Parts: sequence; structure tokens; C-alpha cells
Amino acid sequence: MKIIVVDNYNEMSKKAANIIASCIVLKPNSVLGLATGSTPLGVYKELIKLYENSDVDFSNVCTFNLDEYYGITKDNDQSYSYYMKENFFKHVNLKEENTHIPDGTCKNVDTMCQSYEDIIKQHGGIDVQILGIGQNGHIGFNEPDDKFVADTHLVKLKEDTVNANSRFFETIEDVPKEAVSMGIKAIMKAKKIILIANGINKAEAIYKTIKEDVTPEVPASILQFHSDVTVIVDKEAASKL
Repeated sequence: MKIIVVDNYNEMSKKAANIIASCIVLKPNSVLGLATGSTPLGVYKELIKLYENSDVDFSNVCTFNLDEYYGITKDNDQSYSYYMKENFFKHVNLKEENTHIPDGTCKNVDTMCQSYEDIIKQHGGIDVQILGIGQNGHIGFNEPDDKFVADTHLVKLKEDTVNANSRFFETIEDVPKEAVSMGIKAIMKAKKIILIANGINKAEAIYKTIKEDVTPEVPASILQFHSDVTVIVDKEAASKL
């Protein structure tokens, strides 16, 4: 596990974007695993800049998102489908058919989850997976539990995750209480993983992820077992290391 400590959020975002862009230059048909939330926004902005400067070409890139809220439609402005379109997809030359996000409205969730796993396999797995981290150590929406859940699955969100996400909604009652999330196995099968975190509120989760025992109570700690993980954190997020 490689740890990179930077001064601030902007530097974290640039560093992560440059690594992703380098991977695409080396393999133009790279398969990217994408995250949502506030932390990766800067990474997407930097990737857009690199595209606009003709430093990276997304025309043959394929993407798979980690997760999607369950029970809201794609056109809902709080869905991750909407987030990805507005913050990244529509600004670069990614082909729509090469972007994949779990279906948050599918009635047969188990079938949809298995299909998502199958499509990832058909594309040869994920080359570069970008991850944020929740204050409780979750990656994707793999919440603290007494076991690691391997495959893409429907998740009942923990109260602290719902509370953390409530800043994006008008009221806490509007926050979805379930989500579809890529499982730990699919994440761990990625050839390269980039974990990004900033701010003092992530310091405890980063410390437990890197320094303490591997446990499903801190889902991100499983990354200790991966052969190619780069953790990029600002000084505040790294303050307990």
C-alpha cells in the first residue's frame, strides 16, 4: 500500500487524476471503476481539464460505477446516474454505451446485481478503481458488518451514512435508506485501486484502514490485502497516521 500525503484537496485531486490519465494513455480501452460523493468531484474536474487539453482520450474507455441509491430514478438530481452525467460524462468523449451504473429502480434486484457482475467480467475486470471512504470506513456502500459481502448487492444504509448523505437532500426523510453496491470481491479484483480522502472527519477512518487489523467492521481495511493500492490523502485526513 502506497501512501501519498498532499497539502490540500486540489493537490489530492490532481494527483489522482494524473494517475488515472496515465493508465488510460498506456491502455486506451481501460476499464475504470468510478465513485461518487463530494470527494471525487475534484478528480473529475481535473480529468475534464486533461481531456480538454487533449492529454487523455476517453473514446475507448469503459466505466462501472460502484453504487446507486435504490428507489430513485436516473433523472432524479440526487441519483448517481445524474451525478455522473452532470459532473463527468457529458464533459468528455465517453460513449454512453460504455458507461455502466447499477439500476436503482429494478424490481428484480438479485438478477440485476448478477448481471452487473457478469458485464464487469465480460470487460475483463476493472483496471483502475477509484474509491472514497465514509467516516465509518465504508467503501462503495459496503457498510460496517460482521462479514465482508463479496458480490454486488442491495444494502440497507447505516444511520450515520444516511445522516452524512442528508446534506445533499432537502430533508433527512428524503435520503434513500437503501442502495445497490458493488461488493468487496469486485473491488478487490481491480488491478489498481486509488483511495482518496480529505478533511479531519476522515482521519479516523484512514487510520483504521491503514494501521489497524483487517475487519468487516471497517470495510476499507480489506484493502491491506490488495497488491496495488495508492492512498492519496491531505494532511488533515493523514493527521492520525
